[in-house]
Amino acid sequence: MSNHYDSYFLMDSGDVSGYVKSRIDFFGKDEALTVEEIGDGDVNYIFRVQGTEKSLVVKQAGRVTRVDPTWELTTDRGRIEAEYLAVQRDLTPGSVPEIYRYDPVMSAIIMEDMAGYIPLRKALLKRIRFPRFAGLFSTFLVNALIFTSDITRDHLQKKEMVKQFISPQMCAIFEKLRNTEPFIDLYKRNRILPENIGFVRREFYEDTELRLEAAKLKFDFMNKPQALIHSDLHTGSIFVREDGIKVFDSEFSFFGPMGVDPGNFTAHLFFAWANAEAEPEQTADILDFKRWLLDTVEEFFYLFTKKFKAAFTSNATDELAKTPGFCEWYLGDLLAEAAGVCGLELARRTIGLSHIEDLTGIKDETRRARVERVVLRLAKGLILNRDRVVKGADYTSMLRQAVEDENHDENYKE
Repeated sequence: MSNHYDSYFLMDSGDVSGYVKSRIDFFGKDEALTVEEIGDGDVNYIFRVQGTEKSLVVKQAGRVTRVDPTWELTTDRGRIEAEYLAVQRDLTPGSVPEIYRYDPVMSAIIMEDMAGYIPLRKALLKRIRFPRFAGLFSTFLVNALIFTSDITRDHLQKKEMVKQFISPQMCAIFEKLRNTEPFIDLYKRNRILPENIGFVRREFYEDTELRLEAAKLKFDFMNKPQALIHSDLHTGSIFVREDGIKVFDSEFSFFGPMGVDPGNFTAHLFFAWANAEAEPEQTADILDFKRWLLDTVEEFFYLFTKKFKAAFTSNATDELAKTPGFCEWYLGDLLAEAAGVCGLELARRTIGLSHIEDLTGIKDETRRARVERVVLRLAKGLILNRDRVVKGADYTSMLRQAVEDENHDENYKE
């Protein structure tokens, strides 16, 4: 192990204070620092470094996952994350953490500590509402997508950026986990509640129409470099406060279909809804929280569509893209992609290897099984009918239909 951080090793809390002082002039030379590991993921190690008056965060990429030491990952994902955040810092000021330094030797990012912000997933599990969120997030996403696309960028410059952000190994993870395994248990690692195994087999594994539509979405993901996308955008990769958001954790970023980010994120609002729906006591507060979540889905897509059209009209540089009707066609394709990806993410987080706290935290297994079937019915509907999903109300209407279908399915009545 190097004492001077001049060759890679996996740091623990005892290494980090010396590492920070060796890399940036942020704290006083003799200032005492405290270090706390705050990450809870499988592949990265995140530390908060606190000085007398200020703090920062160090995120180091591990070379293998914690759950399976034979599963190796490229540490170049740290560079991808830092460079994505640098691009979005300029396009969406204040919406991403400041990067103080990226260290390619240690595969570590030294960044702003998002003090005053809380993880959106944790907030939603506590039923905290953010009335301004849809407005803030829709602005971020429109700017992040449209200003890294051929709509506004010089085409040669954009293609150079595609090369800069290419990440085959990281993309392959989602090509398997999100785009394949929920529909074909190819590697025999899907995790399904016992009482839902028959449902999943019938509604997913044996449905060739669904598999066909999933295949179309998979090949879009692999072959449609429209814009610089986050690719793993969910409620765990956004920190929030009443008047702001901070998007981070962008190590899966690459140039892909624009619909991936809005669709993937929306799935996680439905997971928050499912968690609340599983509460045994549907109090007035729970009912109000669920309504707010669905209102947020509808408001987000309304604002996203409105802002996208305005940004397109004001900033398009490609002459053919300015042709009347092209913006509407492009946006329609994007929204259909978003609906399909929302369905993919709903399915993979329910059926696949990587589950989330919104579902796993439901203690009553019968209630969990029920809301998981509702989620899977919604997922299937969105994938199969994505061309007809053009506004937020289409999502919420399909959720209500999924609940009704579940309530009338004689096989699964409680």
